[in-house]
Amino acid sequence: MDTIVGSLDTCKPENGDVIRPNGPVRSAPRSVVSDSSSATLGRHLAHRLVEIGVNDVFSVPGDFNLALLDHLIAEPGLNLIGCCNELNAGYAADGYARSRGVGACVVTFTVGGLSVINAIAGAYSENLPLICIVGGPNSNDYGTNRILHHTIGLSDFRQELTCFEAVTCYQAVVNNLEDAHEQIDKAVSMALSESKPVYISISCNLAATPHPTFRSDPVPFSLSTKSSNKMSLEAAVEATVEFLNKAVKPVLVGGPKMRMAKASKALVELADASGYPLAVMPSAKGLVPEDHPHFIGTYWGAVSSPFCAEIVESADAYLFAGPIFNDYASVGYSLLIKKEKAIIIHPDRVTVANGPTFGCVLMSDFMTELAKRVKRNETAYENYHRIFLTQGKPLKSQPKEPLRVNTMFQHVQTMLSSETAVIAETGDSWFNCQKLKLPRGCGYEFQMQYGSIGWSVGATLGYAQAQPEKRVLAFIGDGSFQVTAQEVSTMIRNEQKSIIFLVNNGGYTIEVEIHDGPYNVIKNWNYTGFVDAIHNGKGTCWTTKVTCEEELVEAITIASEAKKDCLCFIEVILHKDDTSKELLEWGSRVSAANSRPPNHD
Repeated sequence: MDTIVGSLDTCKPENGDVIRPNGPVRSAPRSVVSDSSSATLGRHLAHRLVEIGVNDVFSVPGDFNLALLDHLIAEPGLNLIGCCNELNAGYAADGYARSRGVGACVVTFTVGGLSVINAIAGAYSENLPLICIVGGPNSNDYGTNRILHHTIGLSDFRQELTCFEAVTCYQAVVNNLEDAHEQIDKAVSMALSESKPVYISISCNLAATPHPTFRSDPVPFSLSTKSSNKMSLEAAVEATVEFLNKAVKPVLVGGPKMRMAKASKALVELADASGYPLAVMPSAKGLVPEDHPHFIGTYWGAVSSPFCAEIVESADAYLFAGPIFNDYASVGYSLLIKKEKAIIIHPDRVTVANGPTFGCVLMSDFMTELAKRVKRNETAYENYHRIFLTQGKPLKSQPKEPLRVNTMFQHVQTMLSSETAVIAETGDSWFNCQKLKLPRGCGYEFQMQYGSIGWSVGATLGYAQAQPEKRVLAFIGDGSFQVTAQEVSTMIRNEQKSIIFLVNNGGYTIEVEIHDGPYNVIKNWNYTGFVDAIHNGKGTCWTTKVTCEEELVEAITIASEAKKDCLCFIEVILHKDDTSKELLEWGSRVSAANSRPPNHD
């Protein structure tokens, strides 16, 4: 069965799921193709982007993509966002995909493609549908042994393609019009069905060229829906029910791959039916509502939410929905989890108690069916309720006392609502933002698997562009900010109203806690002066610097009220050794894992 896709709703799906093409749709704004001058490859690509829900494309111009950009601009419903560099354009498309369900960026051949590739790799690691479009060489240059500019000086044009093969699930090199329609539609379909980035290279002389396959209003895009094998699904559910119903104190833990599987709602249904405690892995924060009555926080081994690890690790059965057990998520491989007690649900298969694996079973289908048959058991949640103690509050600050990070985030908590979203940069912001209690509807994003410093600046641009009705609160360390800082310019240019908290503690604090050295100290900038210079009197932007609690409270009040309609940049001065206790614990365990001596087998 095929699902016809129109422009996807601009709001983020409930519980932060990535929108998939078989979700809710509405009619796309489409231009009527009435003559051959507009029946071009470039306009067809533009149609497809709007159809699948991309209304903003992040780009950097270059001579190989200029004609293509003309056709993207000409498409109603498509807005071109010019970025300061390709890396940031890729990060912005990543943030956009997290909010809207799919994102796109356009760069030029090789010199642009190899610049954006780090962002594409991050999107691949995080299972995000992202369409990376590259303006390629003139179609007449293929096979001529000519050497082109923007390349490494070889006549083989595969350099860029070879690099992208490792970080995309499909690659389309469009250097003739005969199969252009098929290649583009295949690439778009792969991005959406696999929830991974794709690469599309379009020869610079083809974008504006008419062709009969593009003469009429394009056939509506469609994508076949996936379904579970009924027999395999039944066998998986039966084995799991038998296992869980024998357990005394089972628990549920949501993982990051719930996003690509669109399974957050199904996990909540299972939690409602089973009565089990509901936790999330750190990279799944925001994918389930934290106001759920059985939500017990983040399971992150030794740096879990208070009392969460004790409940999860003492359980005699745990169901993990879409987990990724990398060294960071496992706190240096120190989780006290046993495979024989675990049910691991992947997007398309289920493994029960380190035993049989049932294939062709979709995560959402599996949990929906499981919820109908599992016996209710609240024992583990009752244990959590017995041992739980209210967390302490930070020590009271003295007047003008230097600001502490725990005091800062106590005030940040009051800013959160259904009309906000949190973006946490790699570093101590991971741990401090993880402790925030998210109101229902509050977005939350961070890049844990890839952990590329500087990601959050571009991601903030993209996320805010995708959901202008939400105010994005971004928490970015000074070291990370220096990597991608110039994209604040694009935020101002596009009249965004995010609040950036620049956490200035003099260096790469997360690296300090893993392995310290002089390389972790950076040159201090006048960060507010830098943003003021970017602002340059054009657009709406407000900056301030805070050093104590009183100044922070005043800054938050101004940003939330008088300056609620403009970009706000709040530089927060903290001591270089002022970190969360979780980072101290996590850093020491990751350091131990990194420094293991080589085996001598």
